[in-house]
Amino acid sequence: MTINKQSILRAVFTLTALAVAVVLVRLLWLDYMFSPWTRDGRVRANVVQVATDVSGLVAEVRVKDNQWVRKGDILFILDPARFHYALAQADADLLRAEAQVAQAKAQMAASESSFAMKRAQAARRANLAGDVISDESRADSASLARQSGSSFAADAAAYDAAQAAYKAAGVARQTAALNLARSEVRAPSDGFITNLNLYPGDFATAGTARMALIDSHSFWVYGYFEETKLPKVHVGDRAVVRLMSGGKEIQGHVESLASGIADRDNPTGGDLLADVNPIFTWVRLAQRVPVRVHLDRIPADIKLAMGMTCTVTLQPRSVD
Repeated sequence: MTINKQSILRAVFTLTALAVAVVLVRLLWLDYMFSPWTRDGRVRANVVQVATDVSGLVAEVRVKDNQWVRKGDILFILDPARFHYALAQADADLLRAEAQVAQAKAQMAASESSFAMKRAQAARRANLAGDVISDESRADSASLARQSGSSFAADAAAYDAAQAAYKAAGVARQTAALNLARSEVRAPSDGFITNLNLYPGDFATAGTARMALIDSHSFWVYGYFEETKLPKVHVGDRAVVRLMSGGKEIQGHVESLASGIADRDNPTGGDLLADVNPIFTWVRLAQRVPVRVHLDRIPADIKLAMGMTCTVTLQPRSVD
């Protein structure tokens, strides 16, 4: 009888332990499958593609690969000779346009004076009696006044054109000065120069990126969460980021969730119809959706590099 009781107790204990183990495994599985965490995280940052808006030969490169620079530091300089010549030409054009304005103004003033005199003369002769002045003289005087008025109008238009040319020369001079200033390419933000491949003697074309700068104030993390975990991900949730390289945890919060990813299984065919690829219906992998995590506090001894791998664990807002 004692043996039966011991056997029953052992069986009950074994079954209880097995049930507890099954429950724990089930809970662990659910936590693994649905808790908001992922090991597929990437450190990201804003990459500024530094380019010039003027073209020219690179005369000097003032930075080194992986160097940290401040906003406004000179990165590289284009040969300034051509830009100095262009500025000198613009200065000369501006002086010539200024002289033309003065000449046109003087001519317009002379025409205005002549027009006023002839108009007054024609008005006086028009009021004289017929026995004092002939009709022909009166008509000639009126015709001369009209001709003088036409000359004055033409000189006034020439003066306006000279003023417009002067303004255009001023803009050209400002553009030449701007081009000279832009021949010194400066850092648009604080950051790190990376993968430097620019040397004196290279030709820089306007609008073509010649240097990459990683904004040191723009690091964030993209956590690629499985779609089964998205229901527990909300904007504002606290996030803990653990770098694969180790070190202290980085605190952050969920800034936004992506609203779409590419559907590689449904491209558009040549006839604009959906090209649906066959899939194995018994194997369905959860899609991964990017979740942007803002880094609130980055420890001073942590070195972040764009592309680093990390683990992201979220803590819902209701959890303190």
